[in-house]
Amino acid sequence: MSTVSTDERFVHPALFYRGDEEYTRQTVGFLREGLASGEPLAVAVPGPNLELIRDGLGAEAEGVLFLDMTDVGRNPGRIIPRVLRGFADAHPRGRVRIIGEPIWAGRSTVEYPACAQHEALINAAFEGRAVTILCPYDEARLDPQVIADARMTHPTLISGGREENSDSYDWEAVVARYNEPLASVAGAAVLPFGGDDLPAARRFAVAQAQRLGLAGQRLSDAELAVAELTTNSVVHGGGRGTLALWSEAGRLVGEVRDGGRLTDPLAGRRPPEPGQIGGRGLMLVHYVADLVRVHTGDEGTTVRFYFGL
Repeated sequence: MSTVSTDERFVHPALFYRGDEEYTRQTVGFLREGLASGEPLAVAVPGPNLELIRDGLGAEAEGVLFLDMTDVGRNPGRIIPRVLRGFADAHPRGRVRIIGEPIWAGRSTVEYPACAQHEALINAAFEGRAVTILCPYDEARLDPQVIADARMTHPTLISGGREENSDSYDWEAVVARYNEPLASVAGAAVLPFGGDDLPAARRFAVAQAQRLGLAGQRLSDAELAVAELTTNSVVHGGGRGTLALWSEAGRLVGEVRDGGRLTDPLAGRRPPEPGQIGGRGLMLVHYVADLVRVHTGDEGTTVRFYFGL
């Protein structure tokens, strides 16, 4: 594997693997290249794969940051600001090397569009930065569409120990394809709101969330999500919107619709600059929710968030 770059170019290869042996050999080799170059190293992959890498490195694992992606990356929307940028920004000098595996066989069809958009948006988030992020994909267990999308979201592909440029790389097309309309749900509790209704919207959300079974810190987190999104609608989305809440497959689902349009594809995923006032609302929602789905267009924006019950 040859993924070392000494310039300021962002390097973003997809690793297609089959089986634990190939996975361990390729990922450990990637990390050892980084160790030889003195690069800070982080690994964020699902728990069982985390142990494969840790065991494969042996004593060399000391000093590598290990994170379970099923925890830190449960919501794909917080991986860029909290995991990837969090590590890269903490090491601003020289190249940083990361393994990130945000898509695994247990991901649901509801989660996947956000995962694909995340992988695409990495290219915008790290353009021009001396960072290498290797993204493993299990060819034996993932849907062929996932593999096809990976070929579009990664400029470099590694398969069978060979590295090549992708002939279908087009990350913006993937972002656009999964900017899917989110249909209204029959039976949801719905509240239209304007600028004078923000406290009432929060009370409405808390009451509905409690009725559906949310409690404790998760209830407070859901209230925070509603507060941030309804405020954004008033300030940036035409001054009003519609709040809806319901339960679905063991999760509380909340949704805010308004007439605004998100023009920044990295909205909610770009950490604020030091001293920046505002601009944290959607990112906070990503941080507290288990999943966030967004659809934006000329007709308006819908933000849908999920909390496990």
